Amino acid sequence: MTWTLRGTFLSHSLVSVVADNLLHDTASNIETLIFCSQTLRSKVQRDFEELPSEAFRPLRVSLNTLLKSFHKGPPKVRTQISLAVAALAVHVPAEDWGDGGIVNWLRDEMNSNPEYIPSFLELLRVLPEEVFNYKIAVRPDRRRSFENELASGMEIALNVLTACLNINELTEQVLEAFASWLRLRHRIPASALASHPLVLTALSSLNSDILSEASVNVISELIHYTAVRNSNAVAQMPLIQVIVPRIMSLKPQLRDPSKDEEDVKAIARLFADMGDAYVELIATGSDESMLIVQALLEVASHPEFDIASMTFNFWHNLQIMLIERDSYVAYGSEVSVEAERARRLQVFRSSYEALVSLVSVKVEYPQDYADLSREDQKDFKQTRYAVADVLIDAALVLGGDAALRILYMKLIEAVSNCGQSQHTDWRPAEAALYSIRAISDFVSNTEGEVMPQIMSLLPKLPHQPQLLQTVCLIIGAYSKWLDAAPSGLSFLPPLIDILVSGMRISEETASAAALAFRHICDDCKKKLCGSLDGLFQIYQSAVIGEGPFKVSAEDSLHLVEALSMVITELPSEHAKKALEALCLPAVAPLQDIINQGPLVLGQKPARDLTVHIDRLANIFRHVNHPEAVADAVQRLWPIFKAIFDIRSWDMRTMESLCRACKNAVRTSKTLMGVTVGVMLEEIQGLYKQHQQPCFLYLSSEVIKLGERHIDYRTGHGTSLIILLKSVTRMTRGKSAKTTRLEGEEFCDVSIDETGGAGGEMAQLSGRSGCSSWKKGKPYVSIRDNVIIPRGSVITRILVAALAGALPSSRLETVTYALLALTRAYGAKALEWAKASVSLIPSNAVTEVERSRFLQALSDAAAGAAINGLMIPIEELSEVCRRNRSVQEIVQGALRPLELNMAPVS
Repeated sequence: MTWTLRGTFLSHSLVSVVADNLLHDTASNIETLIFCSQTLRSKVQRDFEELPSEAFRPLRVSLNTLLKSFHKGPPKVRTQISLAVAALAVHVPAEDWGDGGIVNWLRDEMNSNPEYIPSFLELLRVLPEEVFNYKIAVRPDRRRSFENELASGMEIALNVLTACLNINELTEQVLEAFASWLRLRHRIPASALASHPLVLTALSSLNSDILSEASVNVISELIHYTAVRNSNAVAQMPLIQVIVPRIMSLKPQLRDPSKDEEDVKAIARLFADMGDAYVELIATGSDESMLIVQALLEVASHPEFDIASMTFNFWHNLQIMLIERDSYVAYGSEVSVEAERARRLQVFRSSYEALVSLVSVKVEYPQDYADLSREDQKDFKQTRYAVADVLIDAALVLGGDAALRILYMKLIEAVSNCGQSQHTDWRPAEAALYSIRAISDFVSNTEGEVMPQIMSLLPKLPHQPQLLQTVCLIIGAYSKWLDAAPSGLSFLPPLIDILVSGMRISEETASAAALAFRHICDDCKKKLCGSLDGLFQIYQSAVIGEGPFKVSAEDSLHLVEALSMVITELPSEHAKKALEALCLPAVAPLQDIINQGPLVLGQKPARDLTVHIDRLANIFRHVNHPEAVADAVQRLWPIFKAIFDIRSWDMRTMESLCRACKNAVRTSKTLMGVTVGVMLEEIQGLYKQHQQPCFLYLSSEVIKLGERHIDYRTGHGTSLIILLKSVTRMTRGKSAKTTRLEGEEFCDVSIDETGGAGGEMAQLSGRSGCSSWKKGKPYVSIRDNVIIPRGSVITRILVAALAGALPSSRLETVTYALLALTRAYGAKALEWAKASVSLIPSNAVTEVERSRFLQALSDAAAGAAINGLMIPIEELSEVCRRNRSVQEIVQGALRPLELNMAPVS
């Protein structure tokens, strides 16, 4: 039988022949067996389609022989052989297995060969799991059929598992298989499951001294099986009423010190699953549901974060159920809705108040934080983010001001133990402040009881680095409150002093201080206009790097933005002078480099230029004085031109400089006068030489300005022609090199330059929908002259990319481009697409799959929503990628041998 197998399936791969021999060799060691079983499993998953139809039976016999051979293990080998058989079942329709498909076949095998039951149980466990294994190279239709076949055989499978309960040593394996079948979620009446022997066996194990992991898995699946949001609550009640009391009886074990931590974790998981599944019932606030809430608070209080955090999803979902109006539609009138909403919020108020106290302490820095590995420090930060989300949920239920009062009491308690000395325990105070910062968006700007006390307290805290970092961040977080508070102006000087101290302590505190400084200047800019000299002193010292300031180049952009926002509030006559002073720390170094001559300018590292250009870009973006910005750009244009001329080959510098020019154009609009024309001429000339996308993007910004201001139209027709024809020019320029590129390389070049969202094609697509571009009609003919002669090639490239020439991670980008092309050109695009997919051989894509794909494009042309069109497109992509052989066939059929593009004049 093995020889017959080699003559069909294994002949396709020498590796498979060797693997088969070694699996049958009793002398093979464990490492060899594992490797060979994985190889065989992979071959069945990916390459079964290559076999003739008569190969199925000998392959099944061979795999069954191996499955029996390894019935006593090793378990890893047995699992791989089971996965191979399961993959075979996914490939082969039920009728080929005999009456009832693989489930009946498996039952008969178990009856005939009871000594091999452990192996057959392993196969029974993995079967439903393979429904969603996309490594198995089958068409979507066959995958759906396989799921339906298993659903039809579910009763037989559960009967087999029930019979196996009589063998005590197999109970764990039986329950694992039962959990796997429950994940299919095909409906078995809850009333039947409530008294099913498999369910009762799992529940009874909860009373054992050592919890069975398989039993916990079964009960977890049963909980999700009865999830109310997916089904009728009344129909699920017989099973819910069996499950919930048994789980609730486990609550005392959460605090039992004799319990193993893994057991506690398993119990906590069941409570968390129960909360997630039954949140709609719990949200009604009944007495029974509040018992579950109390148990979940017990879990949330556990000192181990991994256990406590199991409940976080529940608190979030419950918050949504309590707050959102969709939860109350059944109550009819607005009065009834508001009354029920208020009742529920009151019922759960004490629970969320307790939750705030319980979780806020979990953000406290561990004493050995400095000694933790970088990975552990990253995990701790993730812990803090997770707790912050829970605090936000609580603030939404309680109201931000109420949550703030709870946290303020924590802060007062912590500060009483935290003096000015560096050696006192600063950690509880920092934890309280971190929590207060987390809910800043939900505290009212009119809060006058607690916030003044907190702001008065901040200058008194020691400048321990982590504490100071959080203090700086909380100042920034409450900048809107500082602006609105009657006493806000009196708080600003000492708080800004704290930020200056933060800029001097460490890079981390400097980063937090710079960000907070930006928020303060943004929200309190009217209050700070009279303090501009002091702000400039901070800005210049930090940006230039004078003295002990530790602000990085990236964080200095926050300071640039901060001063820009304050300058925006100045009268026009003062803004020009202030803007000049703001630009000076960036302009002076650039001018100095240029003064050293073209050779020095050309050899400088890009970073030496972009650090200053990026500051100017941010200034032009945030100083909302169009005339002042236009005047500044006109004065600075000789510097910009020198950099354009000497560094045009340098993509990083050009992107930075184009961004600065783009921001200037957007802010100053028509006030740039002749400078914008000079700028446009410069970048058009540079694009012809270097073809960098940033030049096109800047050109596009100038064109958009021209759309809104008719006097700018002169010369913009030429600009748009350059923008539209750039795609073809670049592709033609590389056609000699890409004529015979292999699939991925060719499509990567083509998509990046003709189809990528965010690239040139995205700009074309944007122009394609010209409904909002009222003055754009004269340019439609230009666009069409460029696209239409090349539409079939572009479409073919996009289809090839969908079909596997590019990684699946690029699927969304390619789909967007294809749909944009289809909507722009309608029937023509459909003809291009039909011609492209017709090239794919029928043994790779069926006529039904082809038709679904083309229908999706037709619907797109008719204006249908994109979300509804994705499945047929994704399925065509999946079919064409299902294994290497198919992928090679498809790419060979779609790859153009030559682009044959005509020159664009």
